Amino acid sequence: MSLLDALQKTSGVALDPQAFDEDAIPGLVDEIFTTALEQRASDVHFKPKEEEFEVYFRVDGAMIHHKTFEKIYHHPIIARIKIISGLKIDEHRLPQDGKSNFVLSEGNEEVDLRVSILPTNHGEKVVIRLLRKNPHMVTLRDLGMLPNILLKVEKHLKDTYGMILTVGPTGSGKSTSLFSMVSTFDAEEYNISTLEDPIEYKINNVTQSQINVDIGFDFPDGLRTLVRQDPDIIMVGEIRDQKTASLAIESALTGHLVFSTLHTNSAVGTIQRLLNMKIDRFLITDAVKLIISQRLARKLCNNCRQAQPVPKKYYELFKEGGIDPANAFIYEAKGCEACHNIGYSGRIGLFEVLEMSPAIEEMIISDASAAMIEKQAVNEGMILLRKDALFKVATGDISIQEALRMMS
Repeated sequence: MSLLDALQKTSGVALDPQAFDEDAIPGLVDEIFTTALEQRASDVHFKPKEEEFEVYFRVDGAMIHHKTFEKIYHHPIIARIKIISGLKIDEHRLPQDGKSNFVLSEGNEEVDLRVSILPTNHGEKVVIRLLRKNPHMVTLRDLGMLPNILLKVEKHLKDTYGMILTVGPTGSGKSTSLFSMVSTFDAEEYNISTLEDPIEYKINNVTQSQINVDIGFDFPDGLRTLVRQDPDIIMVGEIRDQKTASLAIESALTGHLVFSTLHTNSAVGTIQRLLNMKIDRFLITDAVKLIISQRLARKLCNNCRQAQPVPKKYYELFKEGGIDPANAFIYEAKGCEACHNIGYSGRIGLFEVLEMSPAIEEMIISDASAAMIEKQAVNEGMILLRKDALFKVATGDISIQEALRMMS
């Protein structure tokens, strides 16, 4: 049975053989994946509408329209994706999840595909996460940290025990920051072990373990076993619950340097999140050395960005950030061939880093408010994330619009 016959039988949709070339579908899907990878997309969205079928790429966190197809291509393209992902081609009512891989012809690079299918009122929508097996490792100095922030981080990477946390919403680059810090250590000199879900970067000589909740191998179980492996440095992909938090804190207090992530909105807010997980105040102050709150902002294209004076409506905002607007510039990029006419190319981190000091430790133990702790941290030199964003506007790294989006 041909793909055309199978589609008409399983979907109930009549497809005109004259208007539809089934032999072209595999090449069409491959072309979409190839283009997405060339444009550094992290995800591909196949989005059905009432009269048409659209494909979007997520590039540097933003949704970019790639192509609009006639509605007749909806079922054949989705069927092709189901086939290569080992999913049921005749199931259209229930969500499905699958995996596949794609080999990029240039360089013969293999890419993992994580497929998610969701039934909608206009047909099945598919979102595919593209995971390069050997992604480019970002170094610590490439993250975009201001010099004084970088010095704080590098200082605590020399600690022999304790915990360093990166926090922020999904997609804020937390894992990338963790890997950039872990990769600064010589894996032949230190016993480094990680627990991840999924394993995103491969590091030579580092013991990396994939969490598999389906078979009962979760973060708490993995961490209990890992501490018996005589590690010097432990990286826990994410602290999701009280058990993981307690074990990670305990590991940090018993001679291990522990790196992990949490979903919180600010550096100071992380303290309350740990308290909500029933972690004792004294344990938090003893274990946590550094909290790095971060976001990822789209970086202006260096090739087509142009400087212009700061508009008067932004004067007060710049003054709040300690920047003289009369002697500063903002930058805009109209788009060029180098950035695929988007105006942005790549992303840069925005950071605020809370360093545990004696004064802040005392405030945590005495149950001071988050506002009071933040004020003390700023007095001690912490740069708030919104101020970091304004600095990067003035240096031409990001647009004022992107900075405002990060501040909201």
